[in-house]
Amino acid sequence: MKTRDLAELASRNLRESALRNSLTTAGIAVGVASLVAMLSLGIGLQQLAQNRLAGTGLFNTIYVYPKTNRAGGGRGGRGGGPPDESRPGDIKMLTDETRQQLASLPNVVEVFPELRFTADLRYAGGGHVTSAASVAASAKGTGQFDAVQGSFFSSESAAEVILHMDLAKELAEEGKIQPKDLIGQEVTLRYPQRKPVVAAPNQSSADLAANDEFGMGFTIAPAEAKVRIVGLVENEQAGPGGLGGVRMLLPLQFVEQLNPVQGSDVRSVVQSPDKHMYVSLTVKLTDPKYVSALEDSIKQMGFATFSLFDAARSLQRFFAVLDLFLGIFGSLALAVASLGIINTLVMAILERRREIGVLKALGAADRDVRRLFFAEAGVMGFVGGAFGVFLGWAIGKIINLGTNVYLARQDLPAEKIWSVPLWLVGAAIAFSVVVSLAAGLYPAARAARLDPVQALRYE
Repeated sequence: MKTRDLAELASRNLRESALRNSLTTAGIAVGVASLVAMLSLGIGLQQLAQNRLAGTGLFNTIYVYPKTNRAGGGRGGRGGGPPDESRPGDIKMLTDETRQQLASLPNVVEVFPELRFTADLRYAGGGHVTSAASVAASAKGTGQFDAVQGSFFSSESAAEVILHMDLAKELAEEGKIQPKDLIGQEVTLRYPQRKPVVAAPNQSSADLAANDEFGMGFTIAPAEAKVRIVGLVENEQAGPGGLGGVRMLLPLQFVEQLNPVQGSDVRSVVQSPDKHMYVSLTVKLTDPKYVSALEDSIKQMGFATFSLFDAARSLQRFFAVLDLFLGIFGSLALAVASLGIINTLVMAILERRREIGVLKALGAADRDVRRLFFAEAGVMGFVGGAFGVFLGWAIGKIINLGTNVYLARQDLPAEKIWSVPLWLVGAAIAFSVVVSLAAGLYPAARAARLDPVQALRYE
């Protein structure tokens, strides 16, 4: 049978039972719509999460930490046991040399430490001992300071401070003003400053050798600086490289000029008294695509690393499982619709037994009969799939609109939680056609097995 004749017969049969075939096609459309609507919501939520994380600039960030050398340099513990990992020599620390090495790696924009120290903030005759931390200039574009009252630092070395709202309320209560009135005022910052010990000029060679062995160390001297309050923040900004628990934020270069004493300085006295030790270093890259390769390079240098890509892998697995379950539940309606296709085509066999007998008597092969029923099932699947995609798109659009109305009532910005990419459109229609053809297997095989003599005698 020619393809043209096959298409003409299939279209005529579909027109003759227009109502029943339309209802079957509508069932397929509903199934595809539920599938598309659920998957589009899953894809939209995934894109929303990824865009939010990418907007923070954390995807192109690597956090570097000291790493314990578990080999222990061949030294055993007590009683010949495992290496003593608590010894300073077993840990490769982060120093200024390390910072320069990381900055020289390809595709690195900047490398900066997170400096934390304890300070006494003096205002209105009272003192507040609290924690302070440095903030790099690049933090302005990460979204962490979008909600700051006032402004961000004017420069990387400006004598300015951003206060946490809790500390600002305490200062405002003492000054009998509102917290926002603190912006622009000058306060005094008292802190312990690290100063190197200078060797005496009249030391003997034995004294110099002893000092070289144990290190000259440093002294801790009280120091103070005048800083101007430029902003107030509410959030803690906790997390890797975050500022959880810190109530004063200062520009990085300004903190480096202050040279405050940090917790890691105790270890530096033992290991390298003439060097700065860092608890962690933050490496900013030009593009997130270089994160994995650079992490491997840093690990080969003997340091531990963390990046948001590590967490993103878990997030991707979560959304993959979510999309799987949404697809399964959405496919249930399509499975029910496939039963409607089987029912429609089986009923068509009973109604068209005489027609099938005439076709076989005129020379139509079993393969031609199967192709006829497959063509009818495929057309219903394609039309139902195309209409179902449009219906699923409309459902997702309505859900997204309703969500934004709710967010607006909660004084929250609008979000796009729904997305229908082109690959989903093509996949949904193709899936609909495949399911329809699969549903037509049994009716087509049954029609092909009809005996032409018995079919012509039917009724």
